[in-house]
Amino acid sequence: MSRDTGTDDPRVHIRPGHGSRPRTKRRPDWSTAPTGRVIGIDRGRYGVVPEGTDLRVQAVRARELGRRALVLGDRVGLSGDLSGQSDTLARIVSVQERSTVLRRSLEDSPDQRGEKVIIANAEVMVIVVACADPPPRTGMVDRCLVAAFEAGLEPILCLTKADLADPAEFLRSFADFDLTSVVTRLSDGGGPTTGTAHPEGIERVAELLSGRFSVLVGHSGVGKSTLINALVPDADRATGHVNAVTGRGRHTSTSAQAFELPGGGWVADTPGVRSFGLGHVSSGDVLAVFPDAAEATTWCLPLCTHLATESSCALDAWANGTGPFDPISTREHERRASRVVSVRRLLEGLPRARHAPH
Repeated sequence: MSRDTGTDDPRVHIRPGHGSRPRTKRRPDWSTAPTGRVIGIDRGRYGVVPEGTDLRVQAVRARELGRRALVLGDRVGLSGDLSGQSDTLARIVSVQERSTVLRRSLEDSPDQRGEKVIIANAEVMVIVVACADPPPRTGMVDRCLVAAFEAGLEPILCLTKADLADPAEFLRSFADFDLTSVVTRLSDGGGPTTGTAHPEGIERVAELLSGRFSVLVGHSGVGKSTLINALVPDADRATGHVNAVTGRGRHTSTSAQAFELPGGGWVADTPGVRSFGLGHVSSGDVLAVFPDAAEATTWCLPLCTHLATESSCALDAWANGTGPFDPISTREHERRASRVVSVRRLLEGLPRARHAPH
């Protein structure tokens, strides 16, 4: 039966009608697909290590994943060519649920609440700080500590360039924290791509990271790439120098990549950050870093910010051993007072709108 076109003009061309068969809603079952871990991201291509192999395959994201962002450390399902040979591509067809997510807020966004996921499924955050050149900043470490706790990562403080300045004073700023710290003496060799490392402290760092998936976080120029080159001799990460005028480092790591440690485990190098926003963090996350102080805040009034300006904040009475708290010794008073200073220092780093507990 011919189709009624509504005209007898032979010059009118009518496109053939589409079939009436509906599009199937059945999708491939990728539950048994081989799995792997994303270890590198560069311009839409993903480096993946298939589970249980030493292969490195290049992959692209399948269309069925939509616009879901993939990040370093994601565990993914794979299809396609998994041989790892040059000029071959696999497909990432699924993403497993993430066990941990390290993220930072984008403070230059209009509401300071835009977020950037740095890495998934990591176990350790290594906060890299230079003792000098550029000068160390406690605020950056404070923010990283809160972000690590919120993400469920173990923080480790790594001080580099200890040959340029004494790290003792900076370490005293974190004496009240339950924080593992390592001091290293590394210096750039001056070459365009690599640095020479004086290995003091490197063995300790390697021991702490062995068998775990870790991420380095810190300002540009603090020595993250040099540290990677010392831990993984064939990493060949580019190193840079600090601007003598601004005191800031130049971005030398432009892509996120993880490197396999000789003793087992992985360490991820990420581009340096100017700031580490905490718009996604609440005051409860800060207090969780100090369980004893968090317990004391249960005596605070609702919506207490726990800052020094709060005259009714229970932290002051807890530090002094007064009010609802038992009397304490002078030594315990000093310990608690120091802890309250640390708590409030971290709280000061949060956007004001996030101080109130949720």
